[in-house]
Amino acid sequence: MATASWQFDLGATVLKEGGTRFRVWAPRVETVTLLLLSGKAVGTFPMEKEEFGYFSAAVPEAGDGDLYLYQLGNKKEGLPDPVSRYQPNGISQPSQVVDPSLFMWQDEGWTGIPLERYRIYELHVGTFTKEGTFDAAINFLDYLLELGITAVELMPVSQCPGERNWGYDGVHHFAPQNSYGGPDGMKRLIDACHRKGLAVILDVVYNHFGPEGNHNGEFGFYFTDKYRTPWGGAINFDGPYSDQVLEFFVTNALYWIDEFHIDALRLDAVDWIFDMTPKPVLRHLSEQVAIERERQERMIYLFAENDTNDAKLINPPEIGGLGIDSQWCDNFHHALRTLLTGETTGYYEDFGQFGQMVKAYQEAFVFTGEYSRYRKRRYGGHASQNATSQFVVFTQNHDQVGNRKCGDRLSSNQPIEKLLLAAAAVILSPYIPLLFMGEEYGERAPFHYFIDHSDQELIEAVRKGKHEEHASGICEGEIPDPSAEPVYLECKLDLTVKREGEQAIILAFYRKLLSLRNTLPALQVTRRGEMDVCGLPQQRVLSIHRQAGSNGVLCLFSFSNMTEEIELNLKPGGWSKILDASSQFWKGPGEPAPDTVSVEDPAVCTKIAIHPFNVLVYASDAIGG
Repeated sequence: MATASWQFDLGATVLKEGGTRFRVWAPRVETVTLLLLSGKAVGTFPMEKEEFGYFSAAVPEAGDGDLYLYQLGNKKEGLPDPVSRYQPNGISQPSQVVDPSLFMWQDEGWTGIPLERYRIYELHVGTFTKEGTFDAAINFLDYLLELGITAVELMPVSQCPGERNWGYDGVHHFAPQNSYGGPDGMKRLIDACHRKGLAVILDVVYNHFGPEGNHNGEFGFYFTDKYRTPWGGAINFDGPYSDQVLEFFVTNALYWIDEFHIDALRLDAVDWIFDMTPKPVLRHLSEQVAIERERQERMIYLFAENDTNDAKLINPPEIGGLGIDSQWCDNFHHALRTLLTGETTGYYEDFGQFGQMVKAYQEAFVFTGEYSRYRKRRYGGHASQNATSQFVVFTQNHDQVGNRKCGDRLSSNQPIEKLLLAAAAVILSPYIPLLFMGEEYGERAPFHYFIDHSDQELIEAVRKGKHEEHASGICEGEIPDPSAEPVYLECKLDLTVKREGEQAIILAFYRKLLSLRNTLPALQVTRRGEMDVCGLPQQRVLSIHRQAGSNGVLCLFSFSNMTEEIELNLKPGGWSKILDASSQFWKGPGEPAPDTVSVEDPAVCTKIAIHPFNVLVYASDAIGG
């Protein structure tokens, strides 16, 4: 096993020999005083100044559960620790010492799952269950397993203001949200996932800090005026004092991986991380994760969110890449959604052509240097040489639903045949599929943007911003108030309800799709040389043939509004229909496509009829793998 190269020595560390060591980066002040507010060692403790603006103090009688603050210079009020492991009473209240050795993990032997096997279910802890806690989510892990999910993705859980927030306003990046159950609750959820064979992805935000309760700038030079983000000051990754900022964030990534056994991190909006150094922060992160992967003998990954269509993120360092394992592919979503809905407002104005869906299947990125009307410039690069497992695709996610004017889901305004087609286009694609909680049964409740700030001026600014920024969706009446508790409560799922009618059909269809994805070898190949993507523009039918040894699978996706007859050159062998969304079983009009097709001469075209907005899947033991 390799030796860890990045040691965690920030915040409150309970020592094996007894006592607790406190260490904080505060180069803006000359003195820091530790204020212990509970436990056996209540009192004030001057901290020793170290190099590069660090301060530390070891207190022999301090331990797990003790509350503390840092007093900067001559200020009277203490501040919570920027590297707090727990904020039991909220974002601006005292931090709490946490001894991670007290949690008894039961996931011994867990080594993760290969990237190619990820079938992701994204959830928001606060709205996934009625209780909105880590522990409550455990009750539905069997439900996810039965669905066919292999990885659970948690939206950000870092301590935020109040009790309801998407998580991207986090200030304490090391402290799991108190209202969700804190660090122990989070560990119980991860432990339970691993014991059931589920990987866990954590969404982390390394491009900004939330606006409320953010005192980091009083401690150190975390921010820079060289750049700006849509959410405020940019993180200082390449200016004076940036070495220590880099340490903070790399340490945070390894903290989640090591102390919480997280299997993968999803890096939010990396195009808003600015670092012009020869070895930027994303390269540091990928390098350190690779070291941890070897040291822990566990499959650990990094996913990036980025809409610039730059394969440099996921290319290996040997050819100038940053070494991230996989990235979200918004182009796939936009191409799919516009074909299904006809919506062309906001950033959707660049999409809506059938050929773009074909290109998304062929290359992942639709824009590879073409002019974008929305961006008013050319953008994008090629990624056709990258493995398909390096892209995550979806028909819905927290952004693509929650940032709509009314937070409306596809299921609130699209007929069942289009919902089934959308599901199949994602799950049967060669990419890593991601589902957003509730979509698997056609949840009709919205998923709004919501906050629980205490600063009234900030609340009003968020309200104003949300009215101005929404680029998609139609909302009758006023846009829901993100600060109103009923808006938040409207987003909660109830997975205890037995699905009936269309919802039961949709749920069964998702289970069928994931079962096919998880069992058919041809649907698991990731090399583009083992697949053939073809678009029939006149009929608006997309076909993809994938081959794994003797197992071949043909998927046909119709985006036409009428029944089409298509001609295909299939490999010799017997082809059996294993899925037809137009079947009456799926509430379809009937099945015009043949149940079996026998091909002797590949030069002779095979004719197949396909209903509007339908998906057909054929499997064969075709000759010539």
